[in-house]
This record gives sequence, structure tokens and C-alpha cells, in this order.
Amino acid sequence: MNTRRAFDLDVPAPNGLMRGRTTGSCATAAVKAALLRLLDGVTVDAVEVSLPDPDFYLPVPVAGVQTLSDGGVRAEVVKYAGDDPDTTRGATIFAEVRPNGTGTLRYLAAQGVGTVTAPGLRIPPGEAAINPVPRQMMRWAVEEVLAGRLDPGFDLAIGCVDGEKIAKRTFNPLLGIVGGISILGTSGIVEPMSLAAWIASIEVYIRVALGDAPPPAIALTPGKIGRGFAADTLQLQKHQVVQIANFIGDSLDQTETILREKQARLGALWMLGHPGKLAKLLDGSWDTHSSKSRMAMRGVAQFAAAQGFEPDIVLQIEKANTVENVIQILQPDARAHAFWCALEAHLAAMMQPRVPSVDRLSVRLFSMDGTPLGEAA
Repeated sequence: MNTRRAFDLDVPAPNGLMRGRTTGSCATAAVKAALLRLLDGVTVDAVEVSLPDPDFYLPVPVAGVQTLSDGGVRAEVVKYAGDDPDTTRGATIFAEVRPNGTGTLRYLAAQGVGTVTAPGLRIPPGEAAINPVPRQMMRWAVEEVLAGRLDPGFDLAIGCVDGEKIAKRTFNPLLGIVGGISILGTSGIVEPMSLAAWIASIEVYIRVALGDAPPPAIALTPGKIGRGFAADTLQLQKHQVVQIANFIGDSLDQTETILREKQARLGALWMLGHPGKLAKLLDGSWDTHSSKSRMAMRGVAQFAAAQGFEPDIVLQIEKANTVENVIQILQPDARAHAFWCALEAHLAAMMQPRVPSVDRLSVRLFSMDGTPLGEAA
């Protein structure tokens, strides 16, 4: 019996803004609608998509379903982004589903969805740019429609109308993703974080974290990476970990302002995250949104040169596809751990002057899968 309940997008996020559906949720809904036509002959105008949070499913409207000349089925979903100024807002995401007789799922890039061509991403070169969580959501959708029936295997070709044009406004060309957008999302829900209004809401979250009398420590995180460390190692309560999106400088300034208002000091402030975000500070980017900052590889390469790494390694870092790729490049090097520790200390020294009411600011860096890179290791 399915005990999930509907995730209501009509309920605003804590910052008062409206949430939306990720491209991953849209693609999964299209897969499910296409499969219902393909296997059951049913045409639907909405489906329920199971989210990574086991308590919820997401209702998703379906814009259209059609049977193709080769017997496959195409379904389309229009991306709703809520109040977030997402580049894929209003885009038509589609899935073309065909049985393949292999007993396995194959994730393919249709027109407008990119293909990975370089290492360093969560998907290997040659694969469609469909991230792991959307792939898992699509697998759940297939299992739900099959409902115990024999699985012949399916090709799931995911596309986006005008995706090649949309991708030019993203980092995909720099990441080596060619041909279109990426299908993204870690929760299935777009949180409206990249708006000016979010900056104001961060102040509220920091005030809650600090409380009437500041606790021994709080943590700031650009995303969800590092939350496990905050809970398990630092023993911080959930409300003491503030997700700050791209607004590193503003968040530090707000922390200092609040502490001065309270005439209080904070013993420890932790900044937890991936170096792909936090190392943008090396270029002086305190707002790390892609529209306001460059990718971090050049700054990391210059730091590696200052740490004594050989010119060929420095060049590899500078030419890397992503900072996650830099992590892979340095992993076999015996100096890697010391390098990440030094980068953490350097970034902390850059941030500390913005929060003089904090006794100690510490940075901890993690790879995309949450593996500690520096002192936390």
C-alpha cells in the first residue's frame, strides 16, 4: 500500500517563494505517462512521481502523449520552476519510450538533452546528461507502471524542445556536455534559492540558528553537501545548519551584523561544502552564482602552483572539466590531503575578517558524494 502523500507546490517555501519541479521530475513524469500509453493503452493528463523523500509523491501535469510511427510513445511535460529564475523555466521536457528486449533500462539523450564528453561529472563520458537521482526516479516510475509484470527492458530517450539554445545559457558548454541541457535534481523539487528575496530569508535562518544566546557553533552550507558531517561529527541540530545557496559573502555579513546586534560572540562558525563553490572565493567571487562568477578551476590551479605542485599538474587542474575532476586528478597524489587542508585553511583566512565576532571560522571541503577531502578526513 502506497503511504506517500502529495507534495503541495501551492504551499510556499519558508522564504515565502514558490517551489517548482526539477527537470528530473518532469522527465520522470513524461516517462511514466509514455509507459502508461505503451503498456496499458491509457492516456493521462497528469501522473504521480515518487520523490527521493519516501513520504511524498509529486503530482505533475502532462501536456501531451502520442504514439510514434515506430511503436514507441512520446510524452511531454512543461517545466514549472515556481519563483526560481531557472534557465529551463517553461521548457518542454519529453520522453520517448520504447521496449528494447534486454531486460534493462537504457537512458538516452534525445534532441535537446546533452551528452557527457569529459570526465569529472557524476555521469561518465558517452552517457546522456541525466543525473543519478533522476535516473533512479525514472526506474521507480517504470517499476510502478509494470506493477510486477515481466520487464522487457526499455529505452528512455529524454529530450528538451530548444534544449540546445537553452544550454548556451548554462555551464554545460564549459563542462563538456554537448547537444543540450542536463536533466538535474536531487530532491525532485526546485527550491527558490537563487533570488534576491532568498538573501533576506537567510537572515531569518541565521537568527534562528544563533537563537537568543548563540550556541557554541553553527554551520553555513551552500548546498546539502556537508550536512551529514554537521549532524554526525559536529553534533549540530538541524536548525543550526543554514543553507545559504550562492550567497557566501552576504551570509557572513549577516552573521556578523546579528552578533553585533546581540553584543555576542560565536565560538565557532563552520563553512561546509564542495570546493567547486567555495573555491570561487579565490577569484574574489563572494556570490558564487554562475551568472556572477567563473568556474573555480583557475583559482585552484593558481593555489596549487603556490603550494609547489609541478607545472604539468597545475596545467591539468586549470584545464580540468570541473573541480570534481580536479579531485580525481589529485587523488593518487600523496600530497592531495595536505593540499585540501591548506585550501581549507586559506579559505577560512579569507572569510574570517568578515566575521570578527566569531572566535574561529573553519572550512571543511567534501567531494560530490560527501567524502571529506581535508581536515574532516
